Amino acid sequence: MARAVWNGVEIAASQDVELLEGNVYFPAATLRMGHLRPSPHTSVCPWKGTAHYYDVVVDGKVNAAAAWFYPDPRPKAARIKGHVAFWKGVSVETQE
Repeated sequence: MARAVWNGVEIAASQDVELLEGNVYFPAATLRMGHLRPSPHTSVCPWKGTAHYYDVVVDGKVNAAAAWFYPDPRPKAARIKGHVAFWKGVSVETQE
């Protein structure tokens, strides 16, 4: 089981995550979308492709671009399509 928590609120939880480069990618269906809003930020990874971001929002506080996903990952990263990862102070807890 893995959970993503920010500001005391669970943003995502799933037993079916993908691990890649030390990051936990949650299936989109497990996200609490009420705490995410699209961000205009993007970045490019040479082997995964272009990442798009969400701001994480809890109780009016905004953690800008704290979640990312690859809508069209390159073939070597295809397994993270439809998944979202977190950083910038979002706590990702995993249990065996």
